[in-house]
Amino acid sequence: MTTRPIPSTREALPVIGCGTWLGFDVSPGSAEHQRLPGVLDALFAAGGSLIDSSPMYGRAESVVGALLAASGQREKAFLATKVWTSGREAGIAQMEQSFQRLRTPRIDLLQVHNLVDWRTHLATLRDWKAQGRVRYIGITHYTASAYAEVEAVLRAEPLDFLQINYSVDARQAEERLLPLAAERGMAVIVNMPFGGGGLLRRLRAQPLPGWAGEIGCASWSQLLLKFVLSHPAVTCTIPGTTWPEHMADNAAAAAGSFPDAAFWQRHAASLPL
Repeated sequence: MTTRPIPSTREALPVIGCGTWLGFDVSPGSAEHQRLPGVLDALFAAGGSLIDSSPMYGRAESVVGALLAASGQREKAFLATKVWTSGREAGIAQMEQSFQRLRTPRIDLLQVHNLVDWRTHLATLRDWKAQGRVRYIGITHYTASAYAEVEAVLRAEPLDFLQINYSVDARQAEERLLPLAAERGMAVIVNMPFGGGGLLRRLRAQPLPGWAGEIGCASWSQLLLKFVLSHPAVTCTIPGTTWPEHMADNAAAAAGSFPDAAFWQRHAASLPL
């Protein structure tokens, strides 16, 4: 899989990961849960590594931790999770619980979820990064209404990662946030590359445009991911799925080249969004 460097260290990160919102918040023994080992196998087989979760996602952290422990594949995963509460002690308790649920002594990336009490939690995270408990720190959001605050934090704080929503039908992040992250030397994880799922559901009823083949895309999922990854500030994107075949299809978007902005200017307007 194509990789891109994390600016703060130059560590190579594969460009397609896996989000766990909804899809991994399932009961052990359920039909959905039985498919999830195959999802992680497909991610790793394609060369991917980033698995993104949060205590906000119900059982997702625990499910990820149990699956990695059962398969012995923890070393293949770049584990990212978040803190989502107010107050220093509450934040520490929640993050300690994440270590337990993920069954790991070190988390690769810990992010302040939706900027909740971000000043308090970033202070803790910087201490933990210095101690080696976390490797990278960052912030997240998922809605354009928060972009002004996100921009202010990016300008004020030295961070390793920004996680933000970006898709072909929600491009506001490219106006200021993506260029700013690149300027500030921050990696960018894109959430909601399928517009939260609604965009992909609409497009699947439509024929794939002929020009998709020109950029090596055989599905709408691959085309939407290729769009996101074509932005030079984007490091990785994390589409969620509970189907191994969909994970493999998503990962195929990382193959080949990524068109420039002029290509998307010519073609994006013709998409039946």
